[in-house]
Amino acid sequence: MTGADQLGATLTELRGAVRGARFPLQTPGAGHARTVAHDLSEQLDDYLLPRLARLDAPVLVVVGGSTGAGKSTLINSLVRAPVSAAGVLRPTTRSPVLVSHPADSQWFRGFHILPRMSRATGMDTGMFRAIRDEDERPNPAANIHLVTATGLTPGLAFIDAPDIDSLVASNRELASQLFAAADLWLFVTTAARYSDAVPWEFLHAAKERDVALALVMDRVPPGAEAEVTAHFEELLAEHGLDEEQLFTISETTLDSHGLLPEAVIRPLSEWFAKLAGDAVSRAEVVRRTLDGAVRSVPDRVRTLADASGEQAAERDRVNDAVDAAYADALDTVRKDLSDGALLKGEVLARWQELVGTGELLRALQARVGRWRDRLAAAVTGRQVAGEPLREALTSGVAAVITAAGVEAEDRARAAVPDPPEPDPVTSAQAERLVRDWQAGVLELVRVEGASKRGMARVAAYTVNATGLLVMIAVFTATSFIPTGAEVGVAAGTTVVGQKILEAIFGDQAVRTLAAKARKDLLARVEALYAEDRARFVLDPPLAVPGDLRALADDIDRAREAWGTLR
Repeated sequence: MTGADQLGATLTELRGAVRGARFPLQTPGAGHARTVAHDLSEQLDDYLLPRLARLDAPVLVVVGGSTGAGKSTLINSLVRAPVSAAGVLRPTTRSPVLVSHPADSQWFRGFHILPRMSRATGMDTGMFRAIRDEDERPNPAANIHLVTATGLTPGLAFIDAPDIDSLVASNRELASQLFAAADLWLFVTTAARYSDAVPWEFLHAAKERDVALALVMDRVPPGAEAEVTAHFEELLAEHGLDEEQLFTISETTLDSHGLLPEAVIRPLSEWFAKLAGDAVSRAEVVRRTLDGAVRSVPDRVRTLADASGEQAAERDRVNDAVDAAYADALDTVRKDLSDGALLKGEVLARWQELVGTGELLRALQARVGRWRDRLAAAVTGRQVAGEPLREALTSGVAAVITAAGVEAEDRARAAVPDPPEPDPVTSAQAERLVRDWQAGVLELVRVEGASKRGMARVAAYTVNATGLLVMIAVFTATSFIPTGAEVGVAAGTTVVGQKILEAIFGDQAVRTLAAKARKDLLARVEALYAEDRARFVLDPPLAVPGDLRALADDIDRAREAWGTLR
């Protein structure tokens, strides 16, 4: 594998990582990271990867500058044809114009560079080709308008970019994108605007990236060429750009085709002709810009790594807050379901009614030792009148679950940026959960009872009655049926429920049944809260900071190896 191949493979891996990076949370570096990721992704697609794959491709010169600098007129004059309409309202406002020699046009008709931008040929700006990747769509404001000109030397192409200080934000963004895809920048300014702030921002960027650069001072008043040029050169020197090629074009009258006289632009035209005709010079321009672009990548990747670390920390902080809210809700339910609080009010009243009717105790004799043997024979087979108690339990438990769930959602919403629409746990959800749990308790009693002597013959009466007793046992801290003042309605009833269960199942089995039923209830509540919690959990597709830093180091090494081999 050549040095260029290795570098290309590393950058391809980086492309996947950058495209998968997201910075949705409001952390200090998030905004800058989004911009860096966007720009880096575009540069990888638009320039770095295609240029590494074809170092012998034509040199692409992006002609840019301020509004009214004369970029389109300059391009037209260089190729001696009106390929880019000049004036205030130009095609460049809607799509950049790319002009190449007919022999090079196939390179630009394909998607070797700027793959996410559609192509239009000739002057028909409506004939756009489809793009390659199904997951990408062309920007309708960024269609490349392809034209050819025989007056241009093969090996060189110009692209007329939108104004860098355009009032339209999308035009400014497009200009930046095109500069990032260029082998050489031809920066055009005027005698009246060369000291403006915006042009110097682009020139600073060129310096930082070590881009091959040429400058044109356009529309210089006759007689002021020496003075204006000297001052501009001083400014360039102050910014470390004094070695870049500078051309001066005096203000003059255009010919009938709107072109500058050949004599006026001859120095610039000859410089480009020499560059296009010299393969070594072209290669040097390409390698200088490519190396500068690659050299800037690792630091940008490390910026993304730092921002990803911030995102991960903020994500964990928010998720911890959400987890704590629902964990506290589950603890609240656990406490409220085991401290006896439910066995008051409506539940207590319904329990007293059930026990007071004697339905639960019918045919039981005073001696507890004989209950187990006589219980099956004593059961009448009639349905226990326990539905009011069951409904009271349902309402009471559901109220506890609902209240804790609503409080958890409120806390989660306060912790999460841009939370989803309110959708708290409802009473209907909680009541459905409790009824499902009650059915599970009856099944538990049926399964456990079937293993006990004689219980296989017991009617549904015993299962239902015993199930109610197990449910009541769940809501006490000791797994015992409430006694004393809580349920005392008649002599001998204070320990009846507990003794019935012990008579059927045994003392330890009673505790086990209640523990199993309580565990099942809490597991159902936990699952309900987990479903609600999932709406708040932040899991953005973050790039792993460590992976990004490793990629940055790999790019540094691959670039050094490529530089050594070239």
